[in-house]
Formats: sequence, C-alpha cells, structure tokens
Amino acid sequence: ALTYLLTRNVTKALSILMVDFSCALKLSMPISVLSAIREANLYNITVKGGKYLEAFAQADTIVFDKTGTLTNAQPVLERVISFDETRSEEEVLKIAACLEEHFPHSVARAIVKGASDKNLFHEEEHTDVQYIVAHGIATILHGERAIIGSKHFVSEDEGIVITPEQQAEINEKAGACSVVYLAVGKQLTGALCISDPPRVEAKEAVELLKAAGIQNIVMLTGVSERAAKVTAEKLGITTYCAQVLPEDKHSYVERLKAEGKHVIMVGDGINDAPVLALSHVGIAMGGLGSDAAIETADVVIQTDQPSRVATAIHAGRQTRRIVWQNISLAFGVKLLVLILGAGGIATLWEAVFADVGVALIAIVNAIHIQKLIK
Repeated sequence: ALTYLLTRNVTKALSILMVDFSCALKLSMPISVLSAIREANLYNITVKGGKYLEAFAQADTIVFDKTGTLTNAQPVLERVISFDETRSEEEVLKIAACLEEHFPHSVARAIVKGASDKNLFHEEEHTDVQYIVAHGIATILHGERAIIGSKHFVSEDEGIVITPEQQAEINEKAGACSVVYLAVGKQLTGALCISDPPRVEAKEAVELLKAAGIQNIVMLTGVSERAAKVTAEKLGITTYCAQVLPEDKHSYVERLKAEGKHVIMVGDGINDAPVLALSHVGIAMGGLGSDAAIETADVVIQTDQPSRVATAIHAGRQTRRIVWQNISLAFGVKLLVLILGAGGIATLWEAVFADVGVALIAIVNAIHIQKLIK
C-alpha cells in the first residue's frame, strides 16, 4: 500500500505483494524435518518429533546405561564362591538359581543358565518372595531369610556383614566381573561372578561420537567399580559411575542439566524410563528394550546398534544446517527483490521468482538431506 501511494504504480505494488509471501519458509522447514525423520527411519532410527532433531544438534553430552546398550545384556556366570562351610559352590549356585528363576532379568537368567549348564536341578524350597527393584530378591528359605542382590542391598540395606577377608577374596577371584551376593540367615553364604562383555560395535560407537565432537561421554552402571573401570577402558570412555541406583541416574542427569549441558540419555531397561524422560533426548535401544523404556523414549533405535546414536546426531545437525540455509536464502533473495521492486528495478516476474522459485529451491535443498546423513 505504501509503495502504491508513493509511486502510483500498480506493478510495483504487486511486486512487493508477491515477494512478501513466506512460502519458502512455510514449506521448506517442515519438509526438512520430515525428510530427516524419514531418512533416519531407513537406518532403523524412529524419531518421535522434529524438536528432538533440534535437540540432537545442540547435544554436547551423551550418557549411556551400560547393560543392554554398551553390552549385549547377555551376562554369563563365570564363577561361584562359597563362604559357608556347610554349603559347596554347587549348593550356593542351586540356591541362587532357585531364587532367581522367576525374574526376567539378564543377571537372573545368567545364574539360572549357569546352574542348568552344570546339571544342577533345584526344587522350590522358598516362600514369600519379594523382588526389590534395582536391589535384589528377598525370600524365606527353610525358615530363614535369604537374600540375593547387589553389595549395597545385602550389606547396607540388609545389614549383612562382609568381612575384609571375604571382600578381598571376592576382589581377587572376580576380576572384572560384577558380583551378586547371597546371604542366608544373616550370614554371607556366597558370591556369584557375572561377566557381561561389551558389544562388538560399542567401541566404534564411542569413536564415532568423539569424531562428531562429543567429548563428554559418560557410562552409568550398577556393577562394581573394578568391572566398570575395565569396561570403560575397553571402550575408551573416561567418565563413568559404578554401583549406580536408578535414582542416582536421575540425580546425575539433573546435575548435568543444571550445569547447562544438553544431555542425550541412552538406555533400555524399565529402570531407565524416568531418566529417559528427564533428559533433553531419551534414546531407547528397542531390540531388547523394555516396553516402558520404548514408550518413554523420544527416539528408538530398533537394531540395538549404539553407533546409530552418532547417526541421529548427524541427522539433527544436517537438519538444522539446511533449515538455516533455507532461511538465509529466502530472506536474502526476498529482501533484495523487495528493495529492487520498490525502486522500480525488479519486474513482476522477478518477484514471482523470489516467491515461487526460491520456495522450490528451498524444497529441493530440504529433500537433499537424504544424501547427507551417514
């Protein structure tokens, strides 16, 4: 209207009106996001919304839960230690398998399978079973309270005394294995050493993240300090926390966010669901992941390949880069033609190009993201 009032030229006014349409922005931005989500899906990465691509682009910290993400979640029973003179190692394993057989946990399956491989068959001899999430199992065995679980659960929560001599023997024989403690009747009965080696591709995943500029990579695990250290060294991870409870994971991520970090959390278990929801982007390893983790997560990696985390970050960065390219292109060309049109230099057809032509270029550039994700 201002141009027409000043020039009394309808063509100049129409040029301004034509250039002012924002089709390039309204079309190219959602197409960029949808194109990236579609391409990520080809790599078996399900992204539940465009805002998570932006969060990927801003991420500077990756937090991994060890079991099921960096490892195969297929632990193996390596050794049994007995501290009860009346019970052999085989008897300790039978009791442990009897307690663990009803619970769908990877460590429980390892103990049950270990007993089966040794042809140790056990009868139901316990009652009143209680499963304490992320801690262990408590029951009544022949009239005595029997518990099995982490050192924290057995020693601190249940008050079972673990002597320095017993702990020294466990440390010597367990090596890099994580340890499950068994106590019957207020006495430490035995310890079971469980190994859970890293995935073959886990080290590559860490290297890809470092190559992408993510230097702050953290591993959280409930296993012992020694086992955590060995796994971290194998994978090239410098920051790790051992003997971590679910609530500790939540507090850790909260602290990172308070420090201004943009956090991606990768997990697969039901205990990981709260911290997946808390982080800027929660990634669930979908192949063996729990339904709760998959439902809560913002992104699901269907193939259980931790290297896909780097692919998702690359997709987020490429999406943001292309969006800003399109914004710069649209604003730059439109502003130029607006100025030229107001001065009577740009024609109506040049104004049409500034609107429709720039929109088509931006759309083609948005679709081009399919060739950029690696």
